[in-house]
Amino acid sequence: MSCDYGVWFSSKRLSSDEAGRLYEALSEGSPDMVEAHPSVTAFYDELVMLHPEIDTIPEDRIDDHDYCPWSCAIDRSPGHVIVACVWPKADHVGALISSLARRHGLIMYDPQSHRVFYPDEAPHPSKPWWKLW
Repeated sequence: MSCDYGVWFSSKRLSSDEAGRLYEALSEGSPDMVEAHPSVTAFYDELVMLHPEIDTIPEDRIDDHDYCPWSCAIDRSPGHVIVACVWPKADHVGALISSLARRHGLIMYDPQSHRVFYPDEAPHPSKPWWKLW
C-alpha cells in the first residue's frame, strides 16, 4: 500500500472533481492532458536531489525510507509528476510535496483526500485525513 500525490502546472483553477479526473488520466498514462512547463522539471529535479528515484539507489539502502521513501518509480512527463511513497513516510512526503509544489507554482492533488491544493493557498494540512488520532 502506498500514499500517492500528483503535481502539475495549470493556468486555470480546477475543482477537486476535475483535478481528480485529470489525476486519473495522468495515472493511466495520458500525459498530454497537461501542458509541459519548466516548473515541473525544476520541481522534479529538486525532489530527487532530496530523495533519489527508487531505481537509482544502491541495494544496501533499499529499505532506508528516510533516504528513498518511494514505493515505486516516479511517474513524470514535462507536465506532471506523480509520486507513490510508503505509508510510514506519508506525512513527510505530503509536507515535502506541498512545499515544493508551492515554491514552484504548481498544483498538488492528494487522491487520498480527493483535494486539490494551489500555490497561493495555505500549506497542506499537517494532519492527514486518514489519521483519526
